[in-house]
Amino acid sequence: MREFVERMRQLQGGPGDAKSVYELLSQRARDNLSARAQRYSAATGKMIAPEAMLVPSHFQLRFEPQHYTAQISGMHGIVEVAGILPSERAQIPCLFEDSAWRVDLMLPPLPAVQVRPGSE
Repeated sequence: MREFVERMRQLQGGPGDAKSVYELLSQRARDNLSARAQRYSAATGKMIAPEAMLVPSHFQLRFEPQHYTAQISGMHGIVEVAGILPSERAQIPCLFEDSAWRVDLMLPPLPAVQVRPGSE
């Protein structure tokens, strides 16, 4: 989790920065970003890599992390991140995949593609 926060802080919009963050994500999160990239590419005609969906301007820490505590149960984990104030807490799900812990970002599912009547 610490590594994820640091890499997100360094994300400036470059493909290498985004790739280093993307590598820390769970397969479920990567699949979601891939679907978003495919939809963007189909709509614009411009190919975009899944990691390019990680936009630096959309990342902002709610608080400055001070302590990290992990609770692990098999292949699943929850990292509790605490700040200075008692109200500064977040729980981030993680999964053990491919011999490493991955951040399991909960991204909203993509809505169904809407098709105009008669265009099928």
